[in-house]
Amino acid sequence: MPAFKYEALNAAGRSSTGLLEADSARAARAQLRAQALVPLSVQPVEQQGQEGHGSRWSRRVLSATALSVWTRQLAGLVGSGLPIERALTALADESEDQRIAELLAQLKAEVNGGATFARALATAPREFDEVYRAVVAAGEQSGALGLVLERLADDLEERQNLRAKLIGAMAYPAIVSLIAVVIVIFLVTYVVPQIATVFTGSKRALPFLTVAMLAISDFARQWGWAVLAALVAGFSGLSWMLRNQAFRERFDAAMLGVPLIGRLARGYNAARFASTLAMLAGAGVPILKALQAAAETLGNRAMRADALDALVQVREGAPLGSALAGKKRFPGILAMFARLGEQTGSLPQMLERAARQLGTEVQRRAMAAATILEPLLIVAMGAIVMLIVLAVLLPIIQLNTWVK
Repeated sequence: MPAFKYEALNAAGRSSTGLLEADSARAARAQLRAQALVPLSVQPVEQQGQEGHGSRWSRRVLSATALSVWTRQLAGLVGSGLPIERALTALADESEDQRIAELLAQLKAEVNGGATFARALATAPREFDEVYRAVVAAGEQSGALGLVLERLADDLEERQNLRAKLIGAMAYPAIVSLIAVVIVIFLVTYVVPQIATVFTGSKRALPFLTVAMLAISDFARQWGWAVLAALVAGFSGLSWMLRNQAFRERFDAAMLGVPLIGRLARGYNAARFASTLAMLAGAGVPILKALQAAAETLGNRAMRADALDALVQVREGAPLGSALAGKKRFPGILAMFARLGEQTGSLPQMLERAARQLGTEVQRRAMAAATILEPLLIVAMGAIVMLIVLAVLLPIIQLNTWVK
């Protein structure tokens, strides 16, 4: 049954808004009049549609954090025995965000119309990706939707925690680097020229450091915008080239070879792949479908190509551990745990253990890198500022020598 959002006046003349379900807009107005309300506006809650093709909202309704919280709440309601449509109604009534309430009304309307919950989620692909829908479908088929939703909420929260720790580890070095660049540009383009003009009229030779700094300052003031424009053009061109699948795969493969960034990218993607595969396999999703969905979560296209190639090998009869062992871009620990899981019949548990170890290793490496980068950046910034100060002070010291 379609959902409608309305605005109406009550007997006291006060305006009220809300959501209701009806066969048509006319039936919705009849419901409002039966409640002693005067309908002012009755509009259907539109479906989001496919991303990029007539999507109603320009941005996601549920952020990553909101999605994990919502999934946890839904798991609690469904696990307590509440039907899915009543659980959606309860969450919609408690929601303070009108956009979320409309999204839940859309899902409830689909469920009331006879669709499964997973099929209802497919009407909002921007909010619920293929992995999310596959896990929900497996939960519905197994009759343990509440338990599966709990597991899904755990996975979303762990993924958020890992991403937050990585961002937190790299935030301080990034901020220090940005501030250092701004300070150096200010000193070179403004401070140095102002002070150096005092000495340019002198017929005596200036120290080499001062001459070099003045040359850098002149270049920055005359060609700074050109350099900035070239950088912007370069990044724009790279962004355009990354849209090409073949180039993107080669670029991502090259990034995996970078000493620090490559290890972090490999560990993060492998941890996400293992966690998703463990969750899907544990929910009862067939291994081939689980591999396909887990491969789509890989942001690195080179590792995604390896995962899809492993999928082909598994489809042809190869064990998962052997298929992953042949892919050197994936850490060896993942293939080892997959092989142990297949031998002991506990593949989801072993993959989950591999995901935890990989995630812990990524966090350790990120924190270690941040710990080393912080003092190095400060020392580098201090050295650059010291050179600029010396470039200004040396002529002054030289002038004092001449006066004496």
